[in-house]
Amino acid sequence: MDFETVITERYSVRKFEDRHLAKEDIEAILRAAHLAPTGCNYQPQRILVLNTDEAVLKLKDCTKCHFDAPCAMLICYNKEETWTRPYDGAQSAPVDATIVTTHMMLAAQNIGVGTCWVMHFNPAAMRNAYHIPPEIEPLALLVMGYPHKDAAPIPMHSTYRPMDEVVFYDSF
Repeated sequence: MDFETVITERYSVRKFEDRHLAKEDIEAILRAAHLAPTGCNYQPQRILVLNTDEAVLKLKDCTKCHFDAPCAMLICYNKEETWTRPYDGAQSAPVDATIVTTHMMLAAQNIGVGTCWVMHFNPAAMRNAYHIPPEIEPLALLVMGYPHKDAAPIPMHSTYRPMDEVVFYDSF
């Protein structure tokens, strides 16, 4: 797909076919993540691929927003591998992991894999279920799979605020 089509047709899929993702589709999504820009190219992202029945079952104890997806990827970052802005101490790793997640979501759309970005999960439950070490911070969960034939965007999906409410030139 061309980029305009990818960003126009992408929506949060909440109903999936009951089959795991093919290895080549997982690899295509991970390739996009690997190419994402990060602060000073530190690449603090850590991605946990959950594409087995056992791994997905554990996910259901960590979030109610799993949508019975047959696959998920938990995007984390290493708190010890982040560029830090010298003026105020802001760290790039959370932003880096967010950029990585966006690349993954758009790459998935491009190959016909539906995703839903989930922030509603219990980080402590994730740490426990998947043995995540303390220096690794879970940031975003992409539940994913091949969209069910009945999958559709929510009604507000195509409702946008006017551009002049969100874009400003020179000053606010």
